[in-house]
Amino acid sequence: MKSISASYPGAAASSTWRGLAMGRTSGDLAIAVLLGLGALATLLFGEAYWLLGSQVAITMIFALSVDLLVGFAGIVTLGHAVFFGLGAYTVGIASAHLGWTEPLSGLLLAGVMAALLGAVTGVLVLRTRGLGQLMLTMAFASLVYEIANRAKPLTGGADGLQGMVIAPILGLFDFDIFGLTAFLYTLAVLAVVVALAVLMTRSPYGRSLVGIRENRVRMQAIGTNVQHRLLSIYVVSAALAGIAGALLAQTSQFVGLNVLHFSLSGEILIIVALGGAGRLWGALLGAVVFTLFKDRLSALDPAYWYFWLGLLLAVIVLFAPKGLIGLVDRLLSILRRKETL
Repeated sequence: MKSISASYPGAAASSTWRGLAMGRTSGDLAIAVLLGLGALATLLFGEAYWLLGSQVAITMIFALSVDLLVGFAGIVTLGHAVFFGLGAYTVGIASAHLGWTEPLSGLLLAGVMAALLGAVTGVLVLRTRGLGQLMLTMAFASLVYEIANRAKPLTGGADGLQGMVIAPILGLFDFDIFGLTAFLYTLAVLAVVVALAVLMTRSPYGRSLVGIRENRVRMQAIGTNVQHRLLSIYVVSAALAGIAGALLAQTSQFVGLNVLHFSLSGEILIIVALGGAGRLWGALLGAVVFTLFKDRLSALDPAYWYFWLGLLLAVIVLFAPKGLIGLVDRLLSILRRKETL
Protein backbone atom coordinates (compact mmCIF):
# COMPACT_ATOMS: atom_id res chain seq x y z
CA MET A 1 0.00 0.00 0.00
CA LYS A 2 1.37 3.38 -0.97
CA SER A 3 2.10 5.66 1.98
CA ILE A 4 -0.08 8.73 2.31
CA SER A 5 3.14 10.73 2.72
CA ALA A 6 4.55 9.83 -0.67
CA SER A 7 3.83 13.28 -2.05
CA TYR A 8 4.20 15.31 1.15
CA PRO A 9 5.03 18.80 -0.16
CA GLY A 10 7.57 19.84 2.45
CA ALA A 11 9.53 16.61 2.63
CA ALA A 12 13.20 16.33 1.78
CA ALA A 13 14.31 13.17 -0.02
CA SER A 14 15.81 11.66 3.12
CA SER A 15 12.87 12.47 5.45
CA THR A 16 10.13 10.07 6.45
CA TRP A 17 6.51 11.06 6.86
CA ARG A 18 6.73 10.52 10.61
CA GLY A 19 9.73 12.80 10.90
CA LEU A 20 7.97 15.57 9.03
CA ALA A 21 4.70 15.27 10.89
CA MET A 22 6.49 15.35 14.23
CA GLY A 23 8.80 18.19 13.28
CA ARG A 24 12.05 16.29 13.91
CA THR A 25 14.00 16.90 10.73
CA SER A 26 17.40 18.53 10.90
CA GLY A 27 16.10 21.46 8.84
CA ASP A 28 13.42 22.21 11.44
CA LEU A 29 16.00 22.08 14.22
CA ALA A 30 18.42 24.35 12.36
CA ILE A 31 15.71 26.95 11.73
CA ALA A 32 14.49 26.79 15.34
CA VAL A 33 18.03 27.47 16.59
CA LEU A 34 18.54 30.23 14.01
CA LEU A 35 15.30 31.98 14.94
CA GLY A 36 16.05 31.68 18.65
CA LEU A 37 19.52 33.21 18.20
CA GLY A 38 18.04 35.98 16.05
CA ALA A 39 15.46 36.85 18.73
CA LEU A 40 18.16 36.88 21.43
CA ALA A 41 20.48 39.06 19.34
CA THR A 42 17.64 41.51 18.65
CA LEU A 43 16.81 41.70 22.35
CA LEU A 44 20.41 42.31 23.44
CA PHE A 45 21.86 44.37 20.60
CA GLY A 46 19.00 45.52 18.35
CA GLU A 47 17.24 48.26 20.29
CA ALA A 48 16.42 50.06 17.06
CA TYR A 49 14.64 46.93 15.77
CA TRP A 50 12.43 46.09 18.75
CA LEU A 51 9.31 47.52 17.12
CA LEU A 52 10.08 45.73 13.86
CA GLY A 53 10.75 42.55 15.84
CA SER A 54 7.27 42.70 17.36
CA GLN A 55 5.80 43.03 13.85
CA VAL A 56 7.81 39.99 12.76
CA ALA A 57 6.54 37.94 15.74
CA ILE A 58 2.93 38.89 14.96
CA THR A 59 3.39 37.92 11.32
CA MET A 60 4.88 34.59 12.42
CA ILE A 61 1.80 33.79 14.51
CA PHE A 62 -0.48 34.71 11.61
CA ALA A 63 1.59 32.62 9.17
CA LEU A 64 1.55 29.65 11.52
CA SER A 65 -2.25 29.83 11.77
CA VAL A 66 -2.53 29.70 7.97
CA ASP A 67 0.02 26.90 7.67
CA LEU A 68 -2.01 24.72 10.02
CA LEU A 69 -4.95 25.22 7.70
CA VAL A 70 -3.31 25.13 4.27
CA GLY A 71 -0.17 23.09 4.82
CA PHE A 72 -1.51 20.41 7.15
CA ALA A 73 -5.25 20.15 6.47
CA GLY A 74 -5.21 21.19 2.80
CA ILE A 75 -7.91 23.84 3.28
CA VAL A 76 -7.20 26.71 0.89
CA THR A 77 -8.32 30.19 1.88
CA LEU A 78 -8.02 33.69 0.47
CA GLY A 79 -9.91 35.36 3.28
CA HIS A 80 -8.00 34.57 6.46
CA ALA A 81 -7.44 38.27 7.12
CA VAL A 82 -11.07 38.36 8.28
CA PHE A 83 -10.05 36.57 11.51
CA PHE A 84 -6.90 38.65 11.90
CA GLY A 85 -8.93 41.82 11.49
CA LEU A 86 -11.70 40.64 13.81
CA GLY A 87 -9.13 40.04 16.54
CA ALA A 88 -7.71 43.52 16.05
CA TYR A 89 -11.14 45.18 16.07
CA THR A 90 -12.25 43.15 19.10
CA VAL A 91 -9.54 44.52 21.39
CA GLY A 92 -9.80 47.94 19.75
CA ILE A 93 -13.55 48.30 20.27
CA ALA A 94 -13.34 46.79 23.75
CA SER A 95 -10.73 49.40 24.70
CA ALA A 96 -12.09 52.49 22.92
CA HIS A 97 -15.80 51.96 23.62
CA LEU A 98 -16.01 49.67 26.65
CA GLY A 99 -12.91 50.64 28.63
CA TRP A 100 -11.56 47.07 28.54
CA THR A 101 -7.83 47.80 28.57
CA GLU A 102 -6.32 44.69 30.21
CA PRO A 103 -4.15 43.12 27.47
CA LEU A 104 -4.12 39.40 28.34
CA SER A 105 -7.89 39.08 28.78
CA GLY A 106 -8.32 41.18 25.64
CA LEU A 107 -6.10 38.73 23.78
CA LEU A 108 -8.23 35.83 25.00
CA LEU A 109 -11.43 37.65 24.02
CA ALA A 110 -10.07 38.27 20.51
CA GLY A 111 -9.20 34.58 20.11
CA VAL A 112 -12.67 33.52 21.26
CA MET A 113 -14.45 35.95 18.91
CA ALA A 114 -12.34 34.83 15.94
CA ALA A 115 -12.96 31.18 16.83
CA LEU A 116 -16.73 31.78 16.94
CA LEU A 117 -16.67 33.39 13.51
CA GLY A 118 -14.49 30.53 12.30
CA ALA A 119 -17.03 28.00 13.57
CA VAL A 120 -19.92 29.75 11.84
CA THR A 121 -18.20 30.36 8.51
CA GLY A 122 -16.28 27.07 8.60
CA VAL A 123 -19.50 25.04 8.44
CA LEU A 124 -20.22 26.65 5.07
CA VAL A 125 -16.67 26.91 3.75
CA LEU A 126 -15.92 23.24 4.37
CA ARG A 127 -18.95 22.17 2.34
CA THR A 128 -16.99 23.21 -0.74
CA ARG A 129 -13.56 22.40 -2.13
CA GLY A 130 -11.13 23.92 -4.61
CA LEU A 131 -12.21 27.07 -6.42
CA GLY A 132 -15.54 27.20 -4.64
CA GLN A 133 -13.77 27.20 -1.28
CA LEU A 134 -11.51 30.04 -2.39
CA MET A 135 -14.44 32.13 -3.60
CA LEU A 136 -16.45 31.52 -0.43
CA THR A 137 -13.61 32.61 1.87
CA MET A 138 -13.12 35.73 -0.25
CA ALA A 139 -16.85 36.46 -0.08
CA PHE A 140 -16.94 36.28 3.73
CA ALA A 141 -13.84 38.49 3.96
CA SER A 142 -15.40 41.07 1.63
CA LEU A 143 -18.62 41.12 3.65
CA VAL A 144 -16.81 41.71 6.95
CA TYR A 145 -14.60 44.38 5.36
CA GLU A 146 -17.65 46.29 4.12
CA ILE A 147 -19.41 45.95 7.47
CA ALA A 148 -16.35 47.41 9.23
CA ASN A 149 -16.21 50.21 6.66
CA ARG A 150 -19.88 51.13 7.08
CA ALA A 151 -19.97 50.84 10.88
CA LYS A 152 -18.00 54.07 11.29
CA PRO A 153 -19.34 55.00 14.76
CA LEU A 154 -18.04 51.67 16.05
CA THR A 155 -14.93 50.98 13.97
CA GLY A 156 -13.90 54.41 12.75
CA GLY A 157 -14.40 53.29 9.15
CA ALA A 158 -11.73 54.41 6.70
CA ASP A 159 -10.28 56.79 9.30
CA GLY A 160 -9.41 53.92 11.59
CA LEU A 161 -10.30 53.17 15.20
CA GLN A 162 -8.67 55.65 17.54
CA GLY A 163 -8.73 56.29 21.26
CA MET A 164 -7.33 52.89 22.25
CA VAL A 165 -5.59 52.59 25.61
CA ILE A 166 -3.83 49.40 26.66
CA ALA A 167 -3.01 48.91 30.32
CA PRO A 168 0.41 47.64 31.50
CA ILE A 169 0.90 43.89 31.14
CA LEU A 170 0.13 42.23 34.49
CA GLY A 171 -0.13 45.77 35.83
CA LEU A 172 3.66 46.09 35.73
CA PHE A 173 5.00 46.54 32.21
CA ASP A 174 3.97 49.64 30.25
CA PHE A 175 4.13 49.73 26.46
CA ASP A 176 7.11 52.05 25.96
CA ILE A 177 8.02 54.13 22.91
CA PHE A 178 11.13 52.03 22.31
CA GLY A 179 9.10 48.85 21.81
CA LEU A 180 10.85 46.64 24.36
CA THR A 181 7.64 45.64 26.15
CA ALA A 182 5.88 45.04 22.82
CA PHE A 183 8.77 42.90 21.59
CA LEU A 184 8.93 40.74 24.73
CA TYR A 185 5.14 40.48 24.89
CA THR A 186 4.72 39.33 21.29
CA LEU A 187 7.72 37.01 21.64
CA ALA A 188 6.18 35.36 24.72
CA VAL A 189 2.84 34.84 22.97
CA LEU A 190 4.67 33.49 19.91
CA ALA A 191 6.54 30.96 22.07
CA VAL A 192 3.28 29.69 23.59
CA VAL A 193 1.58 29.45 20.19
CA VAL A 194 4.52 27.62 18.60
CA ALA A 195 4.68 25.14 21.50
CA LEU A 196 0.96 24.40 21.19
CA ALA A 197 1.22 24.05 17.40
CA VAL A 198 4.17 21.66 17.65
CA LEU A 199 2.35 19.51 20.21
CA MET A 200 -0.76 19.50 18.03
CA THR A 201 1.05 18.46 14.86
CA ARG A 202 3.03 15.77 16.70
CA SER A 203 -0.16 14.22 18.05
CA PRO A 204 -2.35 11.64 16.29
CA TYR A 205 -4.75 14.51 15.64
CA GLY A 206 -2.11 16.35 13.63
CA ARG A 207 -1.17 13.25 11.68
CA SER A 208 -4.83 12.64 10.87
CA LEU A 209 -4.99 16.11 9.31
CA VAL A 210 -2.11 15.21 7.01
CA GLY A 211 -3.88 11.98 6.18
CA ILE A 212 -7.08 13.84 5.31
CA ARG A 213 -5.15 16.22 3.08
CA GLU A 214 -3.47 13.34 1.26
CA ASN A 215 -6.41 10.95 0.94
CA ARG A 216 -9.77 11.98 2.37
CA VAL A 217 -11.57 8.83 1.23
CA ARG A 218 -9.07 6.53 2.92
CA MET A 219 -9.32 8.45 6.19
CA GLN A 220 -13.10 8.18 6.08
CA ALA A 221 -12.77 4.46 5.44
CA ILE A 222 -10.78 3.93 8.65
CA GLY A 223 -13.43 5.72 10.69
CA THR A 224 -12.15 9.31 10.89
CA ASN A 225 -14.81 12.00 11.13
CA VAL A 226 -13.29 14.14 8.40
CA GLN A 227 -15.67 17.09 8.59
CA HIS A 228 -15.31 17.33 12.35
CA ARG A 229 -11.50 17.30 12.13
CA LEU A 230 -11.45 19.93 9.41
CA LEU A 231 -13.88 22.19 11.24
CA SER A 232 -11.87 21.91 14.45
CA ILE A 233 -8.60 22.94 12.78
CA TYR A 234 -10.43 25.74 10.97
CA VAL A 235 -11.61 27.09 14.33
CA VAL A 236 -8.15 26.74 15.88
CA SER A 237 -6.56 28.51 12.92
CA ALA A 238 -9.12 31.32 13.15
CA ALA A 239 -8.43 31.75 16.87
CA LEU A 240 -4.67 32.01 16.32
CA ALA A 241 -5.17 34.54 13.53
CA GLY A 242 -7.42 36.55 15.85
CA ILE A 243 -4.74 36.53 18.53
CA ALA A 244 -2.19 37.79 16.00
CA GLY A 245 -4.53 40.63 15.02
CA ALA A 246 -5.15 41.51 18.65
CA LEU A 247 -1.41 41.70 19.27
CA LEU A 248 -1.06 44.14 16.38
CA ALA A 249 -3.83 46.35 17.78
CA GLN A 250 -2.43 46.27 21.31
CA THR A 251 1.15 47.06 20.33
CA SER A 252 0.23 49.84 17.88
CA GLN A 253 -2.92 51.04 19.75
CA PHE A 254 -4.61 51.68 16.42
CA VAL A 255 -6.78 49.62 14.05
CA GLY A 256 -7.37 50.44 10.39
CA LEU A 257 -9.34 48.75 7.63
CA ASN A 258 -6.09 47.35 6.20
CA VAL A 259 -6.23 44.54 8.77
CA LEU A 260 -9.23 43.15 6.87
CA HIS A 261 -7.97 43.80 3.35
CA PHE A 262 -7.72 41.04 0.75
CA SER A 263 -4.05 41.87 0.12
CA LEU A 264 -3.20 40.77 3.66
CA SER A 265 -4.72 37.33 3.00
CA GLY A 266 -2.67 37.10 -0.19
CA GLU A 267 0.53 38.14 1.57
CA ILE A 268 0.18 35.55 4.29
CA LEU A 269 -0.33 32.79 1.71
CA ILE A 270 2.83 33.97 -0.06
CA ILE A 271 4.69 33.82 3.25
CA VAL A 272 3.58 30.23 3.90
CA ALA A 273 4.57 29.15 0.37
CA LEU A 274 7.86 31.02 0.68
CA GLY A 275 8.80 29.22 3.89
CA GLY A 276 7.41 25.83 2.89
CA ALA A 277 3.79 24.75 3.37
CA GLY A 278 3.20 21.93 5.81
CA ARG A 279 6.30 22.72 7.84
CA LEU A 280 5.67 24.90 10.87
CA TRP A 281 9.23 26.15 11.07
CA GLY A 282 9.16 26.91 7.37
CA ALA A 283 6.18 29.21 7.84
CA LEU A 284 7.99 30.99 10.67
CA LEU A 285 11.13 31.42 8.58
CA GLY A 286 9.05 32.68 5.65
CA ALA A 287 7.44 35.29 7.91
CA VAL A 288 10.84 36.56 9.04
CA VAL A 289 12.34 36.73 5.56
CA PHE A 290 9.27 38.34 3.96
CA THR A 291 8.81 40.97 6.67
CA LEU A 292 12.49 41.94 6.79
CA PHE A 293 12.79 42.16 3.01
CA LYS A 294 9.57 44.15 2.81
CA ASP A 295 10.87 46.60 5.41
CA ARG A 296 14.29 47.03 3.79
CA LEU A 297 13.08 47.21 0.19
CA SER A 298 10.35 49.73 0.97
CA ALA A 299 12.98 51.91 2.68
CA LEU A 300 15.51 51.63 -0.15
CA ASP A 301 13.07 52.01 -3.04
CA PRO A 302 9.70 53.39 -1.89
CA ALA A 303 8.32 53.63 -5.45
CA TYR A 304 9.23 50.20 -6.84
CA TRP A 305 9.87 47.99 -3.86
CA TYR A 306 7.05 45.62 -4.87
CA PHE A 307 8.97 44.88 -8.08
CA TRP A 308 12.07 43.77 -6.17
CA LEU A 309 10.01 41.77 -3.71
CA GLY A 310 8.25 40.02 -6.60
CA LEU A 311 11.59 39.28 -8.24
CA LEU A 312 12.92 37.79 -5.02
CA LEU A 313 9.85 35.58 -4.63
CA ALA A 314 10.07 34.43 -8.25
CA VAL A 315 13.71 33.40 -7.78
CA ILE A 316 12.91 31.47 -4.61
CA VAL A 317 9.95 29.68 -6.21
CA LEU A 318 12.06 28.70 -9.24
CA PHE A 319 15.12 27.50 -7.36
CA ALA A 320 13.52 26.35 -4.10
CA PRO A 321 10.07 24.96 -5.02
CA LYS A 322 9.70 23.37 -1.56
CA GLY A 323 10.27 26.70 0.12
CA LEU A 324 13.10 28.03 2.20
CA ILE A 325 12.94 25.10 4.58
CA GLY A 326 13.35 22.72 1.65
CA LEU A 327 16.45 24.69 0.66
CA VAL A 328 17.79 24.36 4.21
CA ASP A 329 17.17 20.60 4.08
CA ARG A 330 19.12 20.36 0.82
CA LEU A 331 22.05 22.35 2.19
CA LEU A 332 22.22 20.21 5.32
CA SER A 333 22.03 17.06 3.20
CA ILE A 334 24.98 18.28 1.10
CA LEU A 335 26.97 19.03 4.25
CA ARG A 336 26.27 15.56 5.65
CA ARG A 337 27.41 13.92 2.42
CA LYS A 338 30.64 15.91 2.49
CA GLU A 339 31.27 14.82 6.08
CA THR A 340 30.90 11.17 5.15
CA LEU A 341 33.43 11.40 2.28
